Parts: sequence; structure tokens; C-alpha cells
Amino acid sequence: MKRTIIGGILMLSGVLTILFIIIAASIYAPNVTSWSGSKLWFVIFGAKQYGNEVVQSLFLGIPFSIGLVLTIIGFLVLVKEYFTK
Repeated sequence: MKRTIIGGILMLSGVLTILFIIIAASIYAPNVTSWSGSKLWFVIFGAKQYGNEVVQSLFLGIPFSIGLVLTIIGFLVLVKEYFTK
């Protein structure tokens, strides 16, 4: 039971982190004037700066990746607990 709660909390915190970053990026995305690739992923992860232009990105790639890892770890803990009982 203890591991199930830990897995649920890890997964929930990861999903909330990812969700809030995507919401913040989608709110900020209309303000971006120049980007490369997908506009949403550019706002989250950023890109190399070309010349003297200002990079209009939130640079939330590391927290997004951490949220993704927490979600996967929590899911794996929940799956392991489901099949061991």
C-alpha cells in the first residue's frame, strides 16, 4: 500500500508539472514572433540563438523532462505493485 501511494504521488506530480508547463507555453506562444520547428516545443525547449535576435523561449525543457521522468517512474511503480499482488 505504501508503494502504491508513493507511485501515485510521483505520477501525479509529474503529470501536473507537464500540464502546467504546456499550459504556460500555450499562453505564451502567441507572443513569439520568430521560431524554428513547432511553436509550442520552441517555447518550451528553446533553440540556438541566431545572430543578435532575442530568443523568445521560456526554456522549461529541464523541468519538462523531470516531470516526464517522474510520470514514468510513478507509472512503473504502480504497474509493479499491480502485478505483484
